[in-house]
Amino acid sequence: MLAILQKLEDKRAAARLGGGEKRIEAQHKKGKLTARERLEVLLDADSFEELDMYVEHNCTDFGMENEHIPGDGVVTGSGTVNGRLVFVFSQDFTVYGGALSERHAQKICKVMDMAMKVGAPVIGLNDSGGARIQEGVASLGGYAEVFQRNILASGVIPQISLIMGPCAGGAVYSPAMTDFIFMVKDSSFMFVTGPDVVKTVTNEVVTQEELGGASAHTTKSGVADLAFENDIEALLATRDFIDLLPSSNRHDLPTRPTDDPWDRLDPSLDTLIPDSANKPYDMKELIAKVVDEGDFFEVQPTHAPNIVCGFGRIEGSPIGIVANQPMAMAGVLDINSSKKAARFVRFCDAFEIPIVTFVDVPGFLPGTAQEHSGIIKHGAKLLFAYGEATVPKITVITRKAYGGAYDVMSSKHLRGDLNYAWPTAEIAVMGAKGAVEIIFRKEAGDPEKIAARTKEYEDRFANPFVAASKGFIDEVIMPHSTRKRIALGLRKLKNKSLENPWKKHDNIPL
Repeated sequence: MLAILQKLEDKRAAARLGGGEKRIEAQHKKGKLTARERLEVLLDADSFEELDMYVEHNCTDFGMENEHIPGDGVVTGSGTVNGRLVFVFSQDFTVYGGALSERHAQKICKVMDMAMKVGAPVIGLNDSGGARIQEGVASLGGYAEVFQRNILASGVIPQISLIMGPCAGGAVYSPAMTDFIFMVKDSSFMFVTGPDVVKTVTNEVVTQEELGGASAHTTKSGVADLAFENDIEALLATRDFIDLLPSSNRHDLPTRPTDDPWDRLDPSLDTLIPDSANKPYDMKELIAKVVDEGDFFEVQPTHAPNIVCGFGRIEGSPIGIVANQPMAMAGVLDINSSKKAARFVRFCDAFEIPIVTFVDVPGFLPGTAQEHSGIIKHGAKLLFAYGEATVPKITVITRKAYGGAYDVMSSKHLRGDLNYAWPTAEIAVMGAKGAVEIIFRKEAGDPEKIAARTKEYEDRFANPFVAASKGFIDEVIMPHSTRKRIALGLRKLKNKSLENPWKKHDNIPL
């Protein structure tokens, strides 16, 4: 019996060693943790239960029949994060470069299937050279099996991808279909085709970092949500982040105790809006003063910064926040901000996370570049996302809400539950100057008349009361009471029940 137990220990030790000491050392020299070390940081101490430790590949081509390493390049199983169940897979770059084989894919699919059965998040730690070439189409089939599960799990369980090394070719599409992507600066890359292929096909000379590094994807493309300095930062942030999400669309939101009073007033908000309508202010200051303890987890902060998206808590319960940011492009809506916010709103709606929207929007960005790139369809994505959402929706207009952008930003007409405005709100078809130039174009040559007409328009429309008189605004509130109003609103809406008409699925303007 003891000999058998020792044999088991030897097998476990071999599996834990992965590709061996030399490859582990090479991983460390790159500033990267190994697959198992990452799981130790991510999960609660001693909570990881591994599955399929002894699985090996079934390839007999190109000499692979002579190479068998237990685990086949990926560590899979389950554990807890702050006491809550999660399923994980962590690709092991020390084993065949983390390349995905048929069996490797089967291991990932198994934990995803289990997560769906029980209703728990899946966190994937990606560090792979791509498909295992020796297996040919079998490895491609493995990718497709994973893709199909990503699709079926979407909106059912949270899916989070951490890119902690290379992620190229077909491998990028699994993370792309998950809910959030975190990357590590200087050591993680995502691209459909690498620099060598790009050079061959287009003659462009580009580095891995320029083509698909963390900076490129968190600022330019918007593919990734956040970039971190190293593996440990990314993993610890993921631990914090998972606390804001429900385990599945069948579970209640996770709550935590807070000492921050729900009815806390903040007099400094009464002076947040500058006297000049053209002067910016930081919307993140408002967010920090409204949420519990000022704790706000922003996603995609460096992509489309003219709109802010992220998670906070009110009375200990998570909320999703969308806010125009006057500090960037005057808070105007454009293609990138519309897509960013639309996807965020749809995530919140899928997982019953209430949405709080802070509005200061002068309209949509004009110009041929935006029009020819499809601002109409892309702007409609945000409109569609807000209109289809059935979760509690609370809107606070702080300053400008002009034109179609007023409609789009969770207006009463898109089934907003509680729509508030500060006294500084200006709700109109457009700004006074533009409106007067159109309405009174015959008087354009008389500056005095135009100035008088502009003041007349401002007095009539540069306030929230016209909209309030029509019931489009439920109440004009004092800025200092914003947190209290939101907290009360969320209490009222806790048992909100609203269903869309039956359909197989919608056809959002992609």
